Amino acid sequence: MKDGKASWWHKQAGAITGKVILHETQSVVVKADGSRLINGSPASAENHLRQVGNLELIKGKSGAEATTGAVGPAEFLADIGHRDTRVKTWKAIKFSEDDNQVTVYVAGLVPGNRILRPGLKFKVEGTWLQKLDFVSLMLALFLGTASLPHILIRYYTVPSPAAARKSTIVAIAAIGAFYVLTLYMGLGAMTNGTVNLLDDNMSAPLLARSFGTFLFSAISAIAFATVLGTVSGLIVAASGAVAHDLMDRYLGLNLSENRKVRAGKISAVAIGIVSIILGILFEGTNVSFLVGWAFSVAASANLPSIIMLLFWKRTTASGIIASIIAGVVSAMSMILLSPSMFRIYGLDPASAPFPIDNPGIFSIPISFAALVIVSLMTQPGQEKMPETAVA
Repeated sequence: MKDGKASWWHKQAGAITGKVILHETQSVVVKADGSRLINGSPASAENHLRQVGNLELIKGKSGAEATTGAVGPAEFLADIGHRDTRVKTWKAIKFSEDDNQVTVYVAGLVPGNRILRPGLKFKVEGTWLQKLDFVSLMLALFLGTASLPHILIRYYTVPSPAAARKSTIVAIAAIGAFYVLTLYMGLGAMTNGTVNLLDDNMSAPLLARSFGTFLFSAISAIAFATVLGTVSGLIVAASGAVAHDLMDRYLGLNLSENRKVRAGKISAVAIGIVSIILGILFEGTNVSFLVGWAFSVAASANLPSIIMLLFWKRTTASGIIASIIAGVVSAMSMILLSPSMFRIYGLDPASAPFPIDNPGIFSIPISFAALVIVSLMTQPGQEKMPETAVA
């Protein structure tokens, strides 16, 4: 306590001298009345957690000796991944003091070769459940990309199969380049003091802001346009499915074109409201979890129908419906019962009935099995899908 401000320190024994070393931390205290203290002072626009992330040593050198100047992409990775490089990372420690909820952010040095080693985020060398979770996520990312609704509707705009193949190749190249760039963006944010301890989803725009206002404005505008494009594509796909596929074709309501348009608009508004509510509920959740869940649901609901419709002639409409329902219900049920969701509920993640966060490794086979079983059961009394549907 100093000047009426409480501060927290991390006590650590020196590796060589054995003497106790105190490291200053950052802290957030939520008091019983709901007010917040940031580093001992009331939270405000001027008083907030400092942005973090830097290199303490570059190849064993610090200060002026560590100056590197401009480096290329390969040299950048080599400098960060060197065994004598030290990256300062931060972790959160939460506890209660009286009626206050305290979160203390403690810094630590990690070797560069450890930072670039696989398995820090997804424990590929951990327990069998952690390995299974990683495999499940990879399945969802690989298979879900081809099954996202706003990606599938892009094929409706191409004039020929050749154009569809060309569009797919160009899209894969663009997506691959983007994923490579995210590696550099993440490492750049982590080593240039632009990490927000309260929201790691803001790393990209904060990194852009460190280069100047113009780049920050451009990146923010591009991100906003990308969000609008993705959301609009999803809403169009969902509202079209409700108005055309569900109400007109499946329920047999035989709506006129005007009523289809009206039903689509109402569906779009309803879907938008639900999405806004879910966005508020998941505020602060790392976007990587949400992306993995979206891909898992897409791969479970859409992929089996697409694959089996193209390559299995005995596929029936009832089998496709059963596959979609089984995929959505199984994937969503496992997500809602996962450890990450229990953490959002405020419950103990260890008590979650479903032990991993990503359901794809279970929900995708369930969807395939539902399609095959129902298709075989409905062969005698239902026609096979017409050949035109495949095209």
